[in-house]
Amino acid sequence: MPRSGRLRSFIKEYKESPRFEKISFIPPFLILIVEFILIEHELTTENPDIMVIELTAILLIISIVEIVFVVQEMHQHYARSNFDRTITIRLDDFIRKNKKGNVQQLVADFTECNPEYYTHRNEIYHIACQIMQSHKDEEIEKNIDETLKSFLKKNKKKTVDDIIREYIKKYPKHKKYKIEIYEKICKYKKN
Repeated sequence: MPRSGRLRSFIKEYKESPRFEKISFIPPFLILIVEFILIEHELTTENPDIMVIELTAILLIISIVEIVFVVQEMHQHYARSNFDRTITIRLDDFIRKNKKGNVQQLVADFTECNPEYYTHRNEIYHIACQIMQSHKDEEIEKNIDETLKSFLKKNKKKTVDDIIREYIKKYPKHKKYKIEIYEKICKYKKN
């Protein structure tokens, strides 16, 4: 039995496609089967009605076109998600190596090193902003962890509200992370 690379890649794309696309792929096949049955039934009767055969054949063609469109849409979605995943990984590695604060310069440097992504500069810019924001959030969370542990050692007996109030007073740049600080204090107080 010959191995079909297209069939294997289609099955892989089908598995990774969203549920809606998977479900939208089923009705055209059901309609296709019904149309084949109608054509076969009409051809096996004594007096076949040509109009029924013609109309069913038209519906058959429409179902095949619909299947082709759904397959193309699934392929485009798969290719897009693969592209996004690949570019995000490459860009994250690039940002970690080149610690620069300017997103525009990072995008220019990245497209210079990877010219195949030059036409996707706008997407790279948005992904770089998201990656840099997540790196910043990770850094702030790490900073909060470190400062909060040392702060709690000095203020063990106080209530959680008092600790938060004094902590925010001492570290005003962490003011917008009150919920995270509250959760961490509760966690540390339990232990």
